[in-house]
Amino acid sequence: MVCAIAGELAFRGARAETGAVQKMANALGTANDNRIWNNGWVAFDQIPLGNTGASASSQPTYDAEQELAVVFDGHLTNRDELYSELAKDHRFRAGTDAEVILAAYSKWGESFIERLHGEFAIALADLRRHRLLLGRDRLGVKPLYVAHLNGRLRFASTLPGLVASGGIDTSVDRIGLHHYMSWHSIVPAPRSILTGVTKLPPATMHIIDSDGQLSERVYWQPDYSRNHVYANWDEQDWQEAICNALQVAVQRRLDDDTGVLLSGGLDSSLLVALMAEAGQRDIPTFSVGFDSNGQQAGNEFEYSDRIAEEFQTDHHTLHIGSEEFAGAVGDAVAAMMEPMASHDVPAFYLHSQAVVKHSNAVQSGQGADELFAGYRYHQVAESVPRESALAVFEEAFVDHTQHELAQILNPTWLTSTDVSHERLADKLSAPGAETAIDAVLRLETQLLMADDPVKRVSNMSSIAGLEARVPFLDHELVELVAACPIELKTAQGGKGILKDIGRKLLPSEVIDRPKGYFPVPALGHLQDPILTDIREALHAPEAQERDLFRRDYINALLDNPNDQYVPTGGNTLWKLGLLELWLQSHNVG
Repeated sequence: MVCAIAGELAFRGARAETGAVQKMANALGTANDNRIWNNGWVAFDQIPLGNTGASASSQPTYDAEQELAVVFDGHLTNRDELYSELAKDHRFRAGTDAEVILAAYSKWGESFIERLHGEFAIALADLRRHRLLLGRDRLGVKPLYVAHLNGRLRFASTLPGLVASGGIDTSVDRIGLHHYMSWHSIVPAPRSILTGVTKLPPATMHIIDSDGQLSERVYWQPDYSRNHVYANWDEQDWQEAICNALQVAVQRRLDDDTGVLLSGGLDSSLLVALMAEAGQRDIPTFSVGFDSNGQQAGNEFEYSDRIAEEFQTDHHTLHIGSEEFAGAVGDAVAAMMEPMASHDVPAFYLHSQAVVKHSNAVQSGQGADELFAGYRYHQVAESVPRESALAVFEEAFVDHTQHELAQILNPTWLTSTDVSHERLADKLSAPGAETAIDAVLRLETQLLMADDPVKRVSNMSSIAGLEARVPFLDHELVELVAACPIELKTAQGGKGILKDIGRKLLPSEVIDRPKGYFPVPALGHLQDPILTDIREALHAPEAQERDLFRRDYINALLDNPNDQYVPTGGNTLWKLGLLELWLQSHNVG
């Protein structure tokens, strides 16, 4: 069952406000006054999403004997193994993920989080020690937003849900805005687009005492260097090991009715093949396409149809017409937990709404490009010295230089230094990561990926009550691939070792096709009615009062809406317009 979580911790003898938690619950989903758990200084709620309806299992889990309570969003992929180990000296009522988490904490203390596999966001209250633990999974698949107020702390699964509690500074954060403009709408943790809200970073646990003291524990951080354990492995050894690890990752995320978001590309096609190898039959597969626009095709059905035929899947093809897509953009923007300008986010919104009618959980190929060096600039990074990683990455990835931002943002909103450049320089120069491409892959998987591309699918599927699982981000697979020789990943134009694994399982035309990107022509080539929505948002009184962007720059974009694109292909006007649409939709900023 897909859930959201929310809660409040009050410091120094104050009482947590049930009303604030109720407001967050109302904003997040189907709220229930009787479900909120309050122990005086801490209050929790766990809210079912989609059409699942409230149930006993959706309530916060409380262990009276151990004096522990937890709310949990996600999916433990090693629950059965943990249950077997913990059941030797712990009596379970039902053996749910939440119960297993409490038992793990009782046995292992703060290190319990290192024993958990899967995708999760956790808030655990230790009533005896008067502290709250907030934890997020290693790759940041599940989000957790936090606000530090005067004398209390609040958390929620989405930024709008947290803001709904009231009293939070909702002005635009200048550094967050700089990141948004520099990195095609990515604002990595710990910042968000709003001043008063932070994000718990991936692979991180915060421990907050009831007097307000906070300590941080980063519990996972692959080094991205070659490991002597694998010194004698040849290419065949690596292929077998990675294929086996991916097979395990798929099986860990497999239920009887688990489907696949099938684009017809290598990554999602491999998931179908591995599920079939695991004995699954009539696998539900789901593909989406759109009306073509100008020279851009709107679907890649020829490839997804080929995989569906090869593996005899229960295939569902969703064609979304231009009118339907334009009408759903506003709903998708309102559903975004933060502004996301990637063209495919509204598409994932519509896709998830359709898929959940057939399946409660799907597997997705998100993260494979970042893991296996699938982008063109990875080839460049392979050929340069370690100290050139920053220059290569910025040339391919950064939307606007500091000088260009000075022509876009009004002076009030421009930071005095290039804070995005500084953040990249700091992360890329950190110890570890033997080569330039190792440094780039580490940066993407540990800093940027959680907010793009992972958040796109996670956010839009959760809103629909659909659980999207990402086997390529199984942390044991990530650790293995991080240690894999670079030349095996960059071969064949990128993802070489994954392509060779695919050659044993998939039709050759799927593997050797040109690299595809999720085609959403309506947001690449802007026209009415979406263009009118953008124009109205950028001219709205709220936008005029905020005054983020230089008026001459906005007018020039509106005069020629399809003339400017960022290096990764996004329409510049859509990125600026989307930010205003999102701020106005949520009445923040």
